[in-house]
Amino acid sequence: MLAEQPDAKILAGGQSLMPMLNLRVAAPAALVDINRVAELSFIEVDGGEIRIGAMTRHRALETSPEIRAALPILARGALEIGHLAIRNRGTIGGSLVHADPAAEWPLLAVLLDAKLVARSTHGARTIAAREFFPGPLTSAIEPDEILTEIRFPILPAATRFGFAEICRRRGDFAIVAVACAIGFDSRNHCVSAEISIGGANPTPMIAAAAGATLKSTNEANAIEAAAEMAAAAADPSSDIHASAEFRRRLVRVLTERALRQCFDTAQVEEALDA
Repeated sequence: MLAEQPDAKILAGGQSLMPMLNLRVAAPAALVDINRVAELSFIEVDGGEIRIGAMTRHRALETSPEIRAALPILARGALEIGHLAIRNRGTIGGSLVHADPAAEWPLLAVLLDAKLVARSTHGARTIAAREFFPGPLTSAIEPDEILTEIRFPILPAATRFGFAEICRRRGDFAIVAVACAIGFDSRNHCVSAEISIGGANPTPMIAAAAGATLKSTNEANAIEAAAEMAAAAADPSSDIHASAEFRRRLVRVLTERALRQCFDTAQVEEALDA
């Protein structure tokens, strides 16, 4: 149907599409409900990857023992999505294709450089997460394609994760969110650093210069310097929720908070158990 009717839309969890239909923002010619395609809902550890079906619900990822053991940052991010009713219904694939720049799954997919598998009548293709979001509310999925699977790399055991976001009310979209993955060597020195920012750019972004700062120095002020560089790299806009200036300030504050979770193991364990 997607191949024959380009104006058709996929219905997964419906947590984004149904409000758009109710508000008459979207008016597709047809809905293709994939909820009964059980093969699209799974969590599997496969070698050095975690494979997740596109129809996997947020709540399943929040509570999965495999996720918590291999990539706890995914469980941490899932916990921040909406309310329990939304997490019980919404799907990771739906969130990624919806491509809200303030949503948690796009932020984490970009952070971990996930691979997304799309399928159509012409076959399958794999898209890097950092190339999946060409613009706000826009993904690389073609009209005749369906997202079937997301593959997250399992990082070395010495990697620590941080996550921080601010929203007006519990369950709202984040005004700004920051996630980071920091690798350490046997001397507890930073050897790899990735920082992703959501809500302060048209698409989720990697603060590459900020990460490089952490790797190049072990000075006490490295975290503050990285936070300042992340704020400088952001390109926020103003809207009814926050001004651009306020968003930029949040990038600095939240980057520092997320990084401190990585350098203080007690903080990150407390955050994951929250």
